[in-house]
Amino acid sequence: MAVCARLCGVGQSRRCRRRQRHHQQDQCSDSDMDEEEEERIVAPKQSDVSGGPESAGPSAAAAAGEHGSGHVNTGDHARPLHPQALSELPPELLVEIFSLLPGTALPNVALVCKKFRQILNTETIWRRRCVEEFGMKEDLRKMEVGAVSSRDLYVKLLYPYRHILGIWQPDIGPYGGLLNVVVDGLFIIGWMYLPPHDPRVEDPMRRRPLFRIHLWESKKATVECMYGHKGPHKGDIQTVKKDEFSTKCNQTDHHRMPGGRQEEFRTWLEEEWGRTLEEIFHEHMQELILMKFIYTSQYDNCLTYRRIYLPPPLPSALLQPGLFKGTYGSHGLEIVMLSFHGTSARATKLTGDPNVPAGQLTLDVDLSRPVILPDLEQQRNIEELSRLVLGVHAEVQREQEQQAKGASAAACISAEEGACGGGGEREPEDQSTCSENRLPELSGNTSIPEAQPFVLPLGVMARNEVYPRTCRKCFYGTGLIAGHGFTSPERTPGLFVLFDQDRFGFIWLELKSFSLYSRLTDHLGHAQAPNTERFEAMLRNMQSWTS
Repeated sequence: MAVCARLCGVGQSRRCRRRQRHHQQDQCSDSDMDEEEEERIVAPKQSDVSGGPESAGPSAAAAAGEHGSGHVNTGDHARPLHPQALSELPPELLVEIFSLLPGTALPNVALVCKKFRQILNTETIWRRRCVEEFGMKEDLRKMEVGAVSSRDLYVKLLYPYRHILGIWQPDIGPYGGLLNVVVDGLFIIGWMYLPPHDPRVEDPMRRRPLFRIHLWESKKATVECMYGHKGPHKGDIQTVKKDEFSTKCNQTDHHRMPGGRQEEFRTWLEEEWGRTLEEIFHEHMQELILMKFIYTSQYDNCLTYRRIYLPPPLPSALLQPGLFKGTYGSHGLEIVMLSFHGTSARATKLTGDPNVPAGQLTLDVDLSRPVILPDLEQQRNIEELSRLVLGVHAEVQREQEQQAKGASAAACISAEEGACGGGGEREPEDQSTCSENRLPELSGNTSIPEAQPFVLPLGVMARNEVYPRTCRKCFYGTGLIAGHGFTSPERTPGLFVLFDQDRFGFIWLELKSFSLYSRLTDHLGHAQAPNTERFEAMLRNMQSWTS
């Protein structure tokens, strides 16, 4: 009440004055109060009290404490009562509060007053920002003993380059790629992710550093190119536009080798394929490898990257979406992104080849059309499997034709004012009934066993001879095939086989080949899409980059 009365400008309340008189009587009767105890009561300056509470004696100090503007002793500690402003809080409490604020808000806090600006020099605040916003794992206290402070690390390195953290697709024509930019110790490093050597699809990914950014003693961020075999050298990073940046090497002579292009090719071949050219007997494969080396070596000077997002998780998804490594015949292993869209699962290429480039939809699976596999003997017969899948394919084509007729009938209704109304309205109802009959089969899956024996048909080529012999579910789908240079692309029917949460396969019936996909388990930070709309827009843009 006393505080409320003072804030309203009406003076002390009657209750406050009565309490003050009782305090004065008690203090006067207590003549044994020593000076040490009196000094424990600390009160701030008050413009309306001449001489301050200290000159007025203990009773005035108690009154000031009662008004909430001073400090009162409780045991061995002094605590403020009802601070009137944030600046009256103890410094250690302000440090804790400022540590909870995002780093982007701290410069504005420093403009409030000199006290706040001084407190913001505390390393604890910036150390916490580095850990919580950028996932720093290093012991930053040891770093602060050296030349770099946590504040410099945040202000001059992490925050200015925050926009390049995450996963990116390099613009290398049809080949694409996967770049992961991370905070690694006291560096920001761009790691190019390479699939395992063909055909070991379940091996871990390989990594190669392309660039790094760090702070020298001059406290200035330095960009270095890591490409080549002569160590770090001068580089540059430029932000072209939102969700896009470019890297440039200023010393490309570091990329060259004494033995010339032949030595560079042999070194690249060993890194890319883990083999020499003599060990690759397939002539067509040799041509593809040489073509890739010639094409990709043009980009050792400058590269542009476009941001990609990981697919958002869905509670009802068949398996967890994400990135997978898959076998693609003579092209080796490639990286695809599996995502779910209603009753369909789609695999989009992050790395590609001259036939089907990166960014294209390699697999499109209809989850509303499960396929029940026959017994093992019949599974070995490619004709039996083709009969099952092509039967579903013919049904899909019939429904697409019916939908086209329904659209034509709807246009006829609009043009002829209901002359074709009866038949035009019945067809969509039939389609709805068909769809409703199919969806419970997808959600319930009562007729599909959780684990069923699986074997590849005879005559189907597989890069991996060791593959799972049981599967959980199978669905009808289509795969994208095309000629060299992405000519005459078409979708061909096939069978999507779900083995477990980390592996699936696809049988390309027309090609008589089998692709096995294994999940990429590396942690990829700063890669989640802000929302579903942004992710869908990114997928559309990826297809346009290489179309």
